[in-house]
Amino acid sequence: MSVRLSDESEQKLVQLAQSTGRTKSWLANQAIQDYLDREAWQIAEIQTALREADDGDFVPENEMNAKFKHWGNNAG
Repeated sequence: MSVRLSDESEQKLVQLAQSTGRTKSWLANQAIQDYLDREAWQIAEIQTALREADDGDFVPENEMNAKFKHWGNNAG
């Protein structure tokens, strides 16, 4: 697999590799892995929330209004 980077991203990658003693390949692999993990987590959380919503599992209105009030937003 090959990846095309902008000149700016390439330079940042080179500088980071030099300052950390890692290879560009290692850094790129780590960045991709972090991205994939974060996206998988987000999708799992969305799917859980959708299941909860489908089951009617919502925060009671008075509890949500109390949270808004605590946050300084009187929505209710």
